[in-house]
This record gives sequence, structure tokens and C-alpha cells, in this order.
Amino acid sequence: MTVREVAVEAYREGLPALATSVLGGLLAGVVLGGMRSEFRLVPGLLVLVPALLATRGNVYGSLGARISTALHQGLVEPRIRGDDRLWRAIVAAIANGLVASLFAAAVAFLVLSWLGRPAAPLSVLLSVALLAGLLSGIALSLTVVVVVFAGYRRGHNPDTLVGPIVTTAGDVFGIAFLLLAVRVVLLAGGG
Repeated sequence: MTVREVAVEAYREGLPALATSVLGGLLAGVVLGGMRSEFRLVPGLLVLVPALLATRGNVYGSLGARISTALHQGLVEPRIRGDDRLWRAIVAAIANGLVASLFAAAVAFLVLSWLGRPAAPLSVLLSVALLAGLLSGIALSLTVVVVVFAGYRRGHNPDTLVGPIVTTAGDVFGIAFLLLAVRVVLLAGGG
């Protein structure tokens, strides 16, 4: 292959994923911009947003890379049924995402308290992080598997697709489920 052919193929595979990334990022920004009342009701929530979104992209981007590598090496087939390795990887990613979310909530609470800044009770921040982490983890695991397997079946390199799509899906699902989690936790707490 010539350099030109490699570049054309890279753009052909990469541009749709990057366009999706831009649109998804804008959507997540619109939802985030509409969360002003939630930020007032749960002090410290805004401090959590970057950590929770980074966690989603890192954990589930890693899951996508592992699945892509396993496909390239012939260790897994592009199907969901019958492969315990795939399910174990998904469960491990969700567990890692939950641990990272809870850790971020605890650290945010401790840092805000140490700085004398207002913070919601630790139980509220942990509950929000746990619920948002679980819901976004399920959605992102499904997204990763669908994107990697569909791209692979269509002859695309899943490594090209997984980065931009998973990080964008992490932002979109992360913000959407964070909003939902805040509302559920406040409703359950009578707030």
C-alpha cells in the first residue's frame, strides 16, 4: 500500500468516528450546561464531573482495546454468546469503573472538606457516583461490544473506532446518567 492509500483508508474509517465524537461532545455539553440546579443542590458534584468522565473513557476505552486485540489475535469471536473471557472482561471493567467512581467521590469529599469548601454529605456523593457508574458502565459495555464487533465484521480496524466513539459515549452516558443519578438520589433522600 502506498502512503496515499493508507491515508485515504485511515480517513475513511476515522472521520465518521470523529464526527460522532464532535456531535456527542456537544450533546454532553448541552446536558452539563443544563445541570445548574443539580450543582446547587449537591455541592461538590461539579468537582466530580471531570474525574467521572475521565474514568468512563479510560476504563471502557481499555475494555475496547482488550476486545480488539483479542479479535485480532483470534482469541475471541465477534459474538457475545459462549465466550466467558468476554463476559469476565465486561464484569471487570464495570467493577473497575465502580471502584474508580467511589474513590473519586471520596477524594472529592475529603479535598473539599480540607479546603473548607461546601460539599454534599459523603453518602450522597458516593450514592450518586455508584448509581451513575453502574448505569453508564452497563451502557458503555454494550456500546463497546457493539462498536468493536460491528466494525470488525465490516472489515474496519476496531482500534480506529473504539477510541473516539467510546470516549464520546463515555461523555454522553456519563453526563446523562450522572443527571439521572442525582435526581434519583435526591428523590430517595427527600431532597
